[in-house]
Amino acid sequence: MAEIKLNIQDEPNSFDVYDEDGKVGEMIFELKDQNLTVYHTEVDTEKEGKGYAKLLLDAMVNYVRENKLKVIPLCPYVHLQFRRHEGLYQDIWNKEHEN
Repeated sequence: MAEIKLNIQDEPNSFDVYDEDGKVGEMIFELKDQNLTVYHTEVDTEKEGKGYAKLLLDAMVNYVRENKLKVIPLCPYVHLQFRRHEGLYQDIWNKEHEN
């Protein structure tokens, strides 16, 4: 069973996903003002296809909503998910920083 842990003690900030093998993925972000900027999401190659990136995304979204933040999705994975499912994320998507 995978577990997500929030790491805001060490730089860079991250949501980390762990399974029985230890840490297997992370989502790197920065908190500034009322924005959470996501830079990178990565899951170990041998763990791809298990839904770990989606678990990271869901944890980040829950955190943002609980803390009344907005997301700047610079990470290609997060940006793609926000575009594909805009209705799910429109309340937290800070589009002021779109290209």
